[in-house]
Amino acid sequence: MENEGPSQAELVQAEKRPAAWLLLLALLGGNVALAIGPWFVRLADTGPVAAGFWRLFLALPFMALLARANRQPLTGMPVMTMALVALGAVTFALDLASWHIGIGMTRLGNATLFGNAGSIVLLFWGFIVHRTAPGRLEWLAIVFALAGAAILMGRSLEISDATLIGDLFSVAAGLLYAVYLLTLQNARGAFGSWSLLFWVSVFGAPVLLVIALALGEPVWPQAWGPIVGLFVLSQLVGQGLMVFALRYFPPLVVGLALLTQPVVASIYGWLAFGEVLSGTDIVGMVLVGAALAVARAKA
Repeated sequence: MENEGPSQAELVQAEKRPAAWLLLLALLGGNVALAIGPWFVRLADTGPVAAGFWRLFLALPFMALLARANRQPLTGMPVMTMALVALGAVTFALDLASWHIGIGMTRLGNATLFGNAGSIVLLFWGFIVHRTAPGRLEWLAIVFALAGAAILMGRSLEISDATLIGDLFSVAAGLLYAVYLLTLQNARGAFGSWSLLFWVSVFGAPVLLVIALALGEPVWPQAWGPIVGLFVLSQLVGQGLMVFALRYFPPLVVGLALLTQPVVASIYGWLAFGEVLSGTDIVGMVLVGAALAVARAKA
C-alpha cells in the first residue's frame, strides 16, 4: 500500500513551524543570554539579592504585555491555583536569592553549573514518585554528578572557604529551582508561559526586596546599566527565547544546549575576572554537565 501524502492540517502546521536554523539559534541564544546574567549581578552596585528584586520588578510590565500579546489571561484564575503560584514564586525568589549570593562568592562557571542542578534533582524525584530504580544510564548520571560536584567543590575549597560556601549557595539554588518547578507543574495548564512568569514576578519580587533589606544590602542602584542589562538579558531575552524554542525540541537537545551556559560563564569569568580553570576543573564540569544532559533527556 502506498504511503499517503501529508494531510492539509500537517501542511499548515509545517508552514507555521519556524526554520530549523532559527529555532536552534533561539535555543542557543536564550542559553547564552541567561549565562551572561551572572556577569551583571557581579557588576551591580546593589546587593546581589537586591539585583534579583530589580530583575523581576522591572520586567513586570513587559511580562504583562507579552501575556496579552499571546492572549494569555492575567486574571480569573482559581484561588487554589493562584495560591500554588504564590508558593512557587516564593520558592523561586529564594532560588534567585541563594544563586545571586553564590555568584558573588564562587567562580561563575561553578555558580552557573550548580544553579542548573535542578534537573538532576527532578530525575531523583521521578524515581521516588514512580517507585522505580534507576537504570544503567541514570546510575551513570548520578555517579557523574556526584564525582563532578566533589571535584569542583574540592577545587573551590583549595581556593577559599568562601568559594566553597558560594558553591553550596549555588547548589541550594538548584534544589530550590527544582521545588519551584514541582510546585508549579499543575498550574502550568491554567496559565500561559508569560502569564505564569508575570504572576511569579508579582509574588516573588516583594520576597526578594524583604530579604535584601533584612540583609542590609543597598537596594537603590547608583548605576542602572548592570541592573537593566540583568533584567533585559535574563528575564526578557533569555526567558523569551527559551519560551519560544523549548516546545520544538526534545529534552535531550534542551539538556545539551543548557551546557552552553557554564561554558559561556567560564569564558567571561576568565576574561573579565581572571577565574582560570585547571584541567581538573574542566573534568569536573564535564562530569556534571553530562549528568545534566542525561537528566534533561529523561525529563
